Amino acid sequence: MKTLIEKIEPFIWVLFGAGFMVGSLLLPAWVFTFGIAQPLGWVPEGALAFERVHALASNPIGRLLLLALIALPLWNAANHLRHFSIDLGGYERDGAVAPLLYAGAAVLSVVAIVAVVQL
Repeated sequence: MKTLIEKIEPFIWVLFGAGFMVGSLLLPAWVFTFGIAQPLGWVPEGALAFERVHALASNPIGRLLLLALIALPLWNAANHLRHFSIDLGGYERDGAVAPLLYAGAAVLSVVAIVAVVQL
């Protein structure tokens, strides 16, 4: 299994890099808007109404953005957890940990794709 992980490592690093970009640029704005600005009343009335947000999320570009906000940080987290595991226990258990983490990220990404497509 270790050799398979080493073969797909470049693909995983692309997903990791994209997840890092989304996690550092888009997620803070999303958390600020929905978690801080809207409850404090800084967002105009009706700007985050269900119909308006649903219309944005139903748009193909909105779906792509929503999918990126959900799926890509999963790959970022999986890669960080893998390297954290390597730091704690060395490369001996990487053969078991890496496939488990990346399989979890893949399964949850598929679940996210299905959920976003069904909007």
